[in-house]
Amino acid sequence: MALLSVLTPVLAVLLCLVIGFMLVKSRETETTPTSPGKTKGWSTVGSRPWVDQDLQDDTEATAREEEDADCVDSFQEEDLPHVPLSSPRYPEEMMLERSKDLYTLLNQRRSVRFISPEPVPREVIDNVIRTAGTAPSGAHTEPWTFVVVSDPETKHQIRQIVEKEEEVNYRQRMGDKWVNDLAKLRTNWMKEYLDVAPYLVLIFKQTYGILPNGKKKTHYYNEISVSISCGILLAALQNVGLVTVTSTPLNCGPQLRFLLKRPANEKLLLLLPVGYPASDATVPDLKRKPLHDIMVHI
Repeated sequence: MALLSVLTPVLAVLLCLVIGFMLVKSRETETTPTSPGKTKGWSTVGSRPWVDQDLQDDTEATAREEEDADCVDSFQEEDLPHVPLSSPRYPEEMMLERSKDLYTLLNQRRSVRFISPEPVPREVIDNVIRTAGTAPSGAHTEPWTFVVVSDPETKHQIRQIVEKEEEVNYRQRMGDKWVNDLAKLRTNWMKEYLDVAPYLVLIFKQTYGILPNGKKKTHYYNEISVSISCGILLAALQNVGLVTVTSTPLNCGPQLRFLLKRPANEKLLLLLPVGYPASDATVPDLKRKPLHDIMVHI
């Protein structure tokens, strides 16, 4: 009995250590992807999908704690002056006509992977990006950088980086379901259009700004702001008769940022090949959801 009374506290401590170890391992299992040789993506126990670390939204408080420690407020100067709003007001009949015309134009927009090498006027690209820059942004920080690439050698280097990572994505990271869902669109890791398109537009989100004194400037809602800008950019391209395909080159961000000599506060969000559609271009015969499936009127 004396021996048992001595061992009981020891056994209790050992039992607590074993239980604690099991809890830690179970949490690791929930957030750890399967081994690189498998193609099942994230463990079925986990609740978060696999995502490119370079695309995570730095506006989340948990991701910005260190960043905000030495960031300054965006507007420490006096209040900005306000000016009268200049905005046209159309008769209702014209409003209806304009709304239909814009819908008809944008409803023709498609993701196109067959792009002509035919040159596109540089001024047109400049105006399209200038239009994208009219997007709203948190505290008017305008946290976007549009890198336009037309140099053939740089385009080819971009293609090499993207195809190398995309092959790994398709074979290992994305998982069977993701790959099978893409099969009907006839896509794979080969990106010939990155060489062919006259322009590649890479859109970077600025997770924070740099003030003239070297201090960091907080960029509120940077990913949402840049995403809105990208939507306007797609509409502007459609407006001038150019095509693109929205590309999110997973796990390529740091390499492309280094290639293009972009600073550490910029994270790649989208890569768009831009040009005229090839004369023999085809697109999947897709249908859009009807209005009653995408709108709730209360």
